[in-house]
Amino acid sequence: MRFRSSTGIAAIVTAAALALTGCGAGSGTTGGSTNADGKVDGTGKTLNVLTGVLSQYPEQQKKWQSDIAAKFKAETGADVKFETFASANDELTRIQTSVVSGQGPDIYGLGTTFTPTAFATKAFVTLSDDDWKKVGGKDRFNKAALGISGPDEQHQAGIPFVSRPFVMAYNKEVLAAAGIEKPATTWDELAEQAKKMTKDGTYGIATGYKDAYDPWKFIWAMSVQAGNPLVDGKNLKMDDPTVKKAYETYFGWLTKDKVVDPASVGWSNSNAVASFASGKAGYLMMTTSSSIPTLDKSAVAGKYEYALMPTTAPGETSPKGDGGTAASILSGDNLVVADYSQQKDLAFAYIKLITSKDEQLNYQKTFGDLPANAEALASLTDPKLKPIADAAAKSKATPFTGAWGDIQLGLLNVTVQSIPELSKGSVDESALETRIKEAQTKGQASLDRASKG
Repeated sequence: MRFRSSTGIAAIVTAAALALTGCGAGSGTTGGSTNADGKVDGTGKTLNVLTGVLSQYPEQQKKWQSDIAAKFKAETGADVKFETFASANDELTRIQTSVVSGQGPDIYGLGTTFTPTAFATKAFVTLSDDDWKKVGGKDRFNKAALGISGPDEQHQAGIPFVSRPFVMAYNKEVLAAAGIEKPATTWDELAEQAKKMTKDGTYGIATGYKDAYDPWKFIWAMSVQAGNPLVDGKNLKMDDPTVKKAYETYFGWLTKDKVVDPASVGWSNSNAVASFASGKAGYLMMTTSSSIPTLDKSAVAGKYEYALMPTTAPGETSPKGDGGTAASILSGDNLVVADYSQQKDLAFAYIKLITSKDEQLNYQKTFGDLPANAEALASLTDPKLKPIADAAAKSKATPFTGAWGDIQLGLLNVTVQSIPELSKGSVDESALETRIKEAQTKGQASLDRASKG
């Protein structure tokens, strides 16, 4: 789908440095002029913004983009042109292409796990105190949301836009009918509960094996909870037995336990949400508050709640290491400004607008994602959000290394490569081991390059 060569981020950084030198881009050019009232005048200019496709809410996303562009035009005189990516592969490709060419979007809306990759390129603005002031000040943002903005507090590139901790939703009626009093807290218990709920066209678990983003997160969670951090200093531990166990557990819901709809082998997350929304599943896994607008208008409205996903690894009775704080990856979207941009002041003005309290609450109402704006977050009172807030507090950041983008995609690609076998009902153990070994080799090479860079 993307990034088929073995070229890693360190090589891209070198190429980017040469390309940017040739283009003469740099942080000295800010673009736009500042009026007496302190507002940026961008009359006649166009700001280019790259963001992910919201597949659950395509029409709402188009309307939000149109509305925010109109507000920005009224405020600055500048137009906004939106570009989109549709998968993690596409996301990384766009970063790499723009870094090497020294041109492209002014602002990138990136998933938090890709912030280390973007930072490692040195092609995005490392925010100064003055830059933070231009977006409303660092205190504007929920402190936890800043946890993966950079390698440390003095070197940050990612400006938080929304927080998206992962949880599971459960259908209270389906659990009760199966005699289940409370949601599972271990992955083994989850599988046992799911078996009790799977009957008469209803399945214990709804999940999408062909989702472009989510499958690797299950493997990360189960591995970390088993005491394997995946990245240990300069060493990648993807070939650790805990990783294989995680894949076997995740695939086993389909192949062994048979607690997911067989069609889920071809599902994205939106398909899983739709299945749960129809009342055909006990649990909806790896979901976020972005599912609320859909579920509240569905057959399960008033019948569902959220809970933390299990924090005890398969085969264990309690979390190992710091696994108890790995209920979710530290998840959401960060905004980064390209260092090659000729209109940085306009970019910061746009970010200031969309991270304001009012705009953050409007976004949350439309799409469900938690605000990164601290004041907006504190104003939310919906009790359904409490478990999601708990997940945010028990979230663990993925490793801050420029190699993480490659490692993450390596984890995802093991599932992608296993889809044909999953479709037939089983995954060959030796084939799984080979795929994990290949991902380990490529990921370690990327980690080596990043370490040298």
